[in-house]
Amino acid sequence: MTPTGYRPSLLRRVLRVLAIVACLPYISLKVVWVAGGELGIPAGSELLEHPTLLAVANSISVLADAVVVVLALLLTQEWGLRVRAWLLAFPMWAATGLLTPIMAGYPAQLAVALFSGDERAAAPREPFLDDWVFAVVYGGFILQGLALGTLFVLYARDRWGHVWGGRLGELSAGTSGPGTRAVALAGAVVALLPATVQLIWLSGSTRGLSARRAAERDPDFYVLSAVHLAFLVAAVVFTLLLVLRRPAGLSVRPVLALAWVSTGAMGCWGAYMSLVALQPESDVAQQVPALAQLSYAGQMITGFLLAACVAAFLRNNTALRRRSAEA
Repeated sequence: MTPTGYRPSLLRRVLRVLAIVACLPYISLKVVWVAGGELGIPAGSELLEHPTLLAVANSISVLADAVVVVLALLLTQEWGLRVRAWLLAFPMWAATGLLTPIMAGYPAQLAVALFSGDERAAAPREPFLDDWVFAVVYGGFILQGLALGTLFVLYARDRWGHVWGGRLGELSAGTSGPGTRAVALAGAVVALLPATVQLIWLSGSTRGLSARRAAERDPDFYVLSAVHLAFLVAAVVFTLLLVLRRPAGLSVRPVLALAWVSTGAMGCWGAYMSLVALQPESDVAQQVPALAQLSYAGQMITGFLLAACVAAFLRNNTALRRRSAEA
């Protein structure tokens, strides 16, 4: 159901501007790098070793961040309420999945640096990017996530809020059939591999790490491993709660929101890390071992399998509520 006479409130207009402005530092840096500039890249950085690959990757990054601008406009315009749900859902799920781990991980890294006194926390040990780049780019990502996430919550409440209310125990069995439950179980089984690998790394083992990565482990490494493990567990737990409709007393909306965010984090970051790991690397010390590649692939597969369950739940629940309203 699309509300009539929709007009964005002052809050939405402010959030729209914030989301768009927060994209500018990242896009500007990427454009400079695509053009051959080295702003923020110190001498000796490995980024300068593959200029063609750097230009291609940065061009893709500019397009990806431009999607945030489109989404911010879509979520605050009347025409955006007429966009087909599936056309909005995937880019919004991907944006949520890519931004949320940064929003959780970077502040945690800074907190660890503050309490440990490690001046090099939240940045690589070897020359990669100047420290200010991380603060500007990740700060922009956090603002994007907060603004875009709030806009999407407001948008979803206006457009679909009437079909997502109630508690898990009140849901019809038709929201998640045997096929959906089987897929959710498969996702939980696949998740065992990346979860085990993350636990191994958190325990201090270097198994599955490249020689260089093993040598450069620092508090940041452990923070990120803990963040990925937390999102992995959340994706499995909240998706299973959703499809099993238990415990009956839990509200649907927070369970659905957490399943949405965590499956996006696993699916999108798993895909990103898989692509990075598959890049050709002549330096043996930096080659990603097979175990790590399997772990990243496992994260990706887990995220996409569980996201399919969330999508099936949304489709089925919306259809059931609509038929009930029309009866």
